[in-house]
Amino acid sequence: MNPLRLLILAVLCYILYRLLTGDGKRVEKGGSSRLESRDVLVEDPVCKVCVPKKQAFSLEEHGKTTYFCSDECRKKFINGKGE
Repeated sequence: MNPLRLLILAVLCYILYRLLTGDGKRVEKGGSSRLESRDVLVEDPVCKVCVPKKQAFSLEEHGKTTYFCSDECRKKFINGKGE
């Protein structure tokens, strides 16, 4: 086999390999990597359900933030503290 053909075949195999496996160095919009875009789960103190922090309802009291799965749980927490 001609060395030039062998080189072309090797380059094509490498390109095919990269297309199939991906290079793992992609960057999401905003410059953050895939690992940084994952959301942290927080536990609702009322119903004990874990929800993503970005989707959770929050309540700030005395410099502490508490997260809830829904507005209803947040209201139950507020009403329970007032009694």
